[in-house]
Amino acid sequence: MVSSSLFNPSFSTLTPKPTNPTTKRKNRLAPNVIACTSSTYDSSSPTTSTNSHPPTAPPHNHSRRNAEENIKDEARRHRSASGCDSRGFMARYVPFNAGFDSAEWYSLDDIVYRSRSGGLLDVQHDMEALSRFDGAYWRSLFDSRVGKTAWPYGSGVWSKKEWVLPEIDPDDIVSAFEGNSNLFWAERFGKQYLSMNDLWVKHCGISHTGSFKDLGMTVLVSQVNRLRKLNRTVVGVGCASTGDTSAALSAYCAAAGIPSIVFLPANKISTAQLVQPIANGALVLSIDTDFDGCMKLIREITSELPIYLANSLNSLRLEGQKTAAIEILQQFDWEVPDWVIVPGGNLGNIYAFYKGFKMCKDLGLVDRIPRLVCAQAANANPLYRYYKSGWKEFKAVTAKSTFASAIQIGDPVSIDRAVFALRNSEGIVEEASEEELMDAMAQADSTGMFICPHTGVALTALIKLRRSGVIGPTDRTVVVSTAHGLKFTQSKTDYHSGAIPGMGQFANPPVTVNPDFGSVMDVLRGFLKSNRLKNK
Repeated sequence: MVSSSLFNPSFSTLTPKPTNPTTKRKNRLAPNVIACTSSTYDSSSPTTSTNSHPPTAPPHNHSRRNAEENIKDEARRHRSASGCDSRGFMARYVPFNAGFDSAEWYSLDDIVYRSRSGGLLDVQHDMEALSRFDGAYWRSLFDSRVGKTAWPYGSGVWSKKEWVLPEIDPDDIVSAFEGNSNLFWAERFGKQYLSMNDLWVKHCGISHTGSFKDLGMTVLVSQVNRLRKLNRTVVGVGCASTGDTSAALSAYCAAAGIPSIVFLPANKISTAQLVQPIANGALVLSIDTDFDGCMKLIREITSELPIYLANSLNSLRLEGQKTAAIEILQQFDWEVPDWVIVPGGNLGNIYAFYKGFKMCKDLGLVDRIPRLVCAQAANANPLYRYYKSGWKEFKAVTAKSTFASAIQIGDPVSIDRAVFALRNSEGIVEEASEEELMDAMAQADSTGMFICPHTGVALTALIKLRRSGVIGPTDRTVVVSTAHGLKFTQSKTDYHSGAIPGMGQFANPPVTVNPDFGSVMDVLRGFLKSNRLKNK
């Protein structure tokens, strides 16, 4: 069990004040200057609390660090000199949908994945401690860390360390400075296909291993790194995967020198996804089953061997993934979008986005949360069926093959989390057929993007909701792109080459031309003429 901190803050210039959460950045005051002094906890004092000194922005050094120092050494020296850290903030495991003060709780140093009743666990933060600092303070602190290389705050995840793993020592963090991904204004796609002027794509696939899974894996592997330094018996980290989880796990474990083991369904992931864990030195087990079968096996194995489970059954990963939601708010200068659309397979990510938005609302950074949409492939759509039944009865399905292979999951672990997120955000669930998702991917690519099939699922959901009038032409809408298109070049090649029966409405195959001037000119004249007609 975790215990309360022995430190408490002394506030000299910081007094939390009510703020307008949607105030524009240009009108906000600079962060307060905080004087940090340590003292022994005194529960009788009305001016103290159990949290330690408030976190500060990285120091602004204009001279280069000492030649013998690396960035971790430099950060350690600054922490020692200032005496300031964030160890007074706390987080713990509690049963899903229970509060921080739940009677059943576990330290994050405990290796536990289920509650005593067998239900999911969740990471809950000491919101009372966090709320001692107002929304303006947190906005300014998070903004001050963007684009920096100060360890570990240059990461989009660890720039929110106090809200992620507040008690971990920065020396234990394993980070590739993930996050801070591009929020792309999809101007042409929105205008041409949807008559929208405020459509955005959050490119979470522009990351270390090419998917949003990096956001969660930096947190999980950092905690494992901590446990191993505490001499806990953890011989390695394992996961079942449809591709992207294994890539992220193997990369972060390789960076930390921790063995990784991945269970992959044979012949069901792309070559680009398969080669990533192989290249990073993971033990790759190709198993003749689907993802759900791999998940069943890894849960059995981790109950018998000291292998740490890295799937989203482990709620630590969601703490990293929720930072993408906070990042979206930052990129909009803390204005809340109307809609956020997330592809869903194992369904942890839709809850992670909800959790990030909800924390920002609860702590006064914004005054509302966006409406969430979870988009599923029709070939693996148990959540969609549950939603269409009016949430009456959930039934797992046998997932069929889909080009959106990372969400080809028929019995999602995080079904309860997803339903909670959707019901508390006026959420919607939509689905996409194989033809719809591939056409949407091709349409998006033709306007300058290069997206994965899963993003095609999310765009299909947007297209349907826009056509039905649920999403308006001026609604600020964010589509979450979960992986890089370069991981799925084979499906793109097959689409454009006509290799997929019944598909290819927006195909753009190469033109074979004889090697002479006249033949090339004939093709070019036809091309230019057709483009002139299109643009009239």
